[in-house]
Amino acid sequence: MKKVAVIMGSDSDLKVVEKAITTLKDYGVSTEVHIFSAHRTPVEAKEFTASARDNGIGVIIAAAGKAAHLAGAIAANTTLPVIGIPIKASALEGIDALLSTVQMPAGIPVATVAIDGAENAALLAIQILAVEDASLAEKLQSARDSKKQKILEKDKEINEKYR
Repeated sequence: MKKVAVIMGSDSDLKVVEKAITTLKDYGVSTEVHIFSAHRTPVEAKEFTASARDNGIGVIIAAAGKAAHLAGAIAANTTLPVIGIPIKASALEGIDALLSTVQMPAGIPVATVAIDGAENAALLAIQILAVEDASLAEKLQSARDSKKQKILEKDKEINEKYR
């Protein structure tokens, strides 16, 4: 199975990014975790990204706040799927990061999740890998079925309570 690389622009992003790492590990997906900055370590970020496919990476998750150019810088150097997580890290509450991550030029796509949406970033990466991995697809379906069942149980409880 291909790995997922989780890259953050700063170690201050780790408190959000840990949700992605945990979710990937819960599904049995191998991960590589790195800190690269689009602005402070552009050469290292490019070198990692350019060799990612050869190193067994199937999807890259890139998390950054403020100017948040990391996902775009990574996407510019690979044809692997890139998922951006805008991080709430400024007075603008993450809107700046969201706009920087989602507004990519034609030809350099970045899938973007919600501000601080690390769990969904991991689940999207898993869905991408599940296109070729039936066991991952089964795990995803099982998790959705479980969540559905919990909602139906809560619905029943609330219906009985307010009859």
